[in-house]
Amino acid sequence: MDLQQTIAAVRSPCEDSRAAAYQRFSDIAMPLGSLGLLQDAVAQIAAIRRTLRPSIAKRAVVMFCADNGVVAKGVTQCGQEVTATVTENMGRGKSSVCLMAQHIGMDSFPVDIGVVRDVQGERILRRKIRYGTADLAKEPAMTRDEAMRAIEVGIELAEWCASQGYELLCGGEMGIGNTTTSAAVTAALTGAAVETVTGRGAGLSSEGLARKVRVIQTALALHQPDPQDPIGVLHKVGGLDIAGLTGLYLGAAACGLPVVLDGVISCAAALLAVRLCPNVHGYLLAGHHSEEPAGALLLDALELRPFITAGMRLGEGTGAVAAVSLLDLVFAAYDGMPRFDEVGIEAYQKLT
Repeated sequence: MDLQQTIAAVRSPCEDSRAAAYQRFSDIAMPLGSLGLLQDAVAQIAAIRRTLRPSIAKRAVVMFCADNGVVAKGVTQCGQEVTATVTENMGRGKSSVCLMAQHIGMDSFPVDIGVVRDVQGERILRRKIRYGTADLAKEPAMTRDEAMRAIEVGIELAEWCASQGYELLCGGEMGIGNTTTSAAVTAALTGAAVETVTGRGAGLSSEGLARKVRVIQTALALHQPDPQDPIGVLHKVGGLDIAGLTGLYLGAAACGLPVVLDGVISCAAALLAVRLCPNVHGYLLAGHHSEEPAGALLLDALELRPFITAGMRLGEGTGAVAAVSLLDLVFAAYDGMPRFDEVGIEAYQKLT
């Protein structure tokens, strides 16, 4: 499907299934609401999958890998060569997210959507839109057409995952400089001050952080992205990894699949997806609260509460995968526990 067809295909989750899931939690032998946000997540997944007994046994993390021309402005501690190296490591299944995913029985799919050089590895999906973006402090990061094509790559991969029987997706990314692009997108969409949403990324000094802030301010002043035009924001100051994630979330929602978000890059993409199609909101689960400054602001903008607050900021999709491991534990109770009437205990009552 193209973007407009995808947006039109997104339905609201089934509230009857959500209510039935909450009733199931009330019936099984545990105190009411005792699993908190994780219990809410199971009910949300039931609503998304439109069944009382959803499964998340077959799941995947899709990692979009791309370079960012803004690295030329000295906004990172390392160079673009790291993107290609880590992408190839993902292709061997040896990156952090791949190893974590493998441990919990999750498949991982690295995608070259814009790495600055050709990468080697049979497991890497080849979807390159261009060899890295332009320097957003001098010109738009990409053309509007390239942004649209990158979004539709994400949509295509979500549709492919659905056709293969995957029941839940996580989005991940790899791209040196992408905390700069995600901060620019966040500032453009929310109107927050650049200083508020910009962090040190992978270890910038105070001087480097100040330079990063100035670069983003320059880009926003130059391009004047309109927050009412998400595609415009994306093509002017975004990244190809963010665009791919945006499409993945849109496509997952259209296919009726829940998606677990990762950190700031993931959440910036999710906010773009929701601005393009508000119904996508019902398909999003927040995996963790990123340590990056924009983390809390983006979660507030998305009206989501995360499962994990652990100071994480690795990216790649690692926080989302960690959150899925918690969901597994809750589903074990949800699916396996006996009801109060089966164990001869009087059920808890909600008191006022």
